Amino acid sequence: MSVKPLENLLVIAIEQAVAAPFCTMRLREAGARVIKIERISGDFARDYDAAADGDSSYFFWLNQGKESLTLDFKQQEDAELLHWLIGEADIVVQNLAPGALSRAGFDLADLRQSHPSLITCDISGYGNADGVEGMKAYDFLVQAESGMVSISGGENELGRIGVSACDIGAGMTAHAGLLEALLERQLTGKGKAVEVSLFGVASEWMTVPLLHHDYAGAAPKRSGLKHPSIAPYGGYETRGGETVIIAIQNEREWQRFCSQVLEQPNQTNSNQFGNNNLRVANRPALDTLIHSVTKSLDRAQLIEKLKQAGIAYGSVNTVSDFSRHPALQRRTGMTSQGTTVQYPERPMGNYQNKEPVPKIGEHNTKIRNEYLRQALEE
Repeated sequence: MSVKPLENLLVIAIEQAVAAPFCTMRLREAGARVIKIERISGDFARDYDAAADGDSSYFFWLNQGKESLTLDFKQQEDAELLHWLIGEADIVVQNLAPGALSRAGFDLADLRQSHPSLITCDISGYGNADGVEGMKAYDFLVQAESGMVSISGGENELGRIGVSACDIGAGMTAHAGLLEALLERQLTGKGKAVEVSLFGVASEWMTVPLLHHDYAGAAPKRSGLKHPSIAPYGGYETRGGETVIIAIQNEREWQRFCSQVLEQPNQTNSNQFGNNNLRVANRPALDTLIHSVTKSLDRAQLIEKLKQAGIAYGSVNTVSDFSRHPALQRRTGMTSQGTTVQYPERPMGNYQNKEPVPKIGEHNTKIRNEYLRQALEE
């Protein structure tokens, strides 16, 4: 039986929604015990939808194998139980509203002082910057505030990125930070603070547009299914109305594309299309040229020509198409009702969670009994 790398670690997850649950889901998959602290009514993500055979699709994805403990911090007995759990823990992760945990008597800096080996992770919307106090930080809001929305969508229409990119990115970043903190603790014996904000993650991802704005005079404009600074790199319609993304990355590929796909080798060094800068400047004429070929072919014919020429391509698939994609690998998860659902495999190692999504407060008795046994032993 293989040993998972984070076995014997205890994680206390005072979490809700997506960002922190994504982080602690990764820790759980790698073997850590994750106790999810929920308000009496439960994590509100439980009610986002019922798409996963009755469970919320978000909650199903991010909470399998965790233990659910419902607490009311205002009650002394519950506060004492949480303090005990934190004293036993290796990691505490939280993404409540700014200041909420401190006001409840669980300031992370104080906890690290009381427990020097404890690693804490605070996931917030905007960090500690002045001027953003009290701003709610749901994923779409951060997409908008960070400028991400302004460069997404069609030429004449703003567009939200279709998944919770900022939430997921914050969870991934927090997970990486915690692994680094665990390695550091092995060397020093001391815990540390890991702090991640959704806006900070989005800001790093916006580096290229920001550099264009600050140093080149203007940020890239929304371009729909076209790359703002490489051509041809975008979507082209076929005879059947499907769209195929064609990506040319260098002049060697452009030459092959002209000779083998367009069957017009004279375009290789033309005054309009002889290098990438010219192709970007003359994109309307370039697109007209390419469409004169792609619209005469059905999707399979175009893809075959691209394959033969060694040109990168990708079909603009629907979710239905994606569901049947040959590269899609699935794993099995268990809902809170004990039924199974197939969903995408973890990208790095298929750790199977055999435990189901927890019901609200499902592990209250078990965890409270652990606390009572410890108190009796002392």
